[in-house]
Amino acid sequence: MSTATPAIRALQSLKIAFEVLEYTYDPGADRIGMQAAAAIGADPARVLKTLMVEVDGKPACAVIPADRSLSMKRVAAAFGGKSAAMMPPDKAERLTGFHTGGISPFGQKRRVPTAFEAAGVAGSDPVVINGGKRGLMLRLAPADALAAAGARAAALAAD
Repeated sequence: MSTATPAIRALQSLKIAFEVLEYTYDPGADRIGMQAAAAIGADPARVLKTLMVEVDGKPACAVIPADRSLSMKRVAAAFGGKSAAMMPPDKAERLTGFHTGGISPFGQKRRVPTAFEAAGVAGSDPVVINGGKRGLMLRLAPADALAAAGARAAALAAD
């Protein structure tokens, strides 16, 4: 695949099986993850969005189901910090090498601590995660997603 994104190349280098899903990205959508889930006909609980955060001022990556919101208190605890906040979009783009709406936990320019919402990667049903480009999603096994991102499962989402 000559137009492979860094995320796709990262999965290929690890010999992880995945399926590419493309859809028409809507930059005006209120909730990009929900729009992606609807566009590809997937359960929003299995479509995971990648959110860049700062915990005690240090970068981290949180991956949660499209139909959930982050709990900053849980994010801080998951990464061993006292406080957490969303990373400004321009900073997230510089750090990851991806545009917002297309950030993937795989193949980021700079690897940062990463955690996936435990409920989002529970079970063996495949998950769908951004492939590093707006309108490009990757379907893969949850265990493979965790391994590829060097991530762990933790409680990150608000109740």
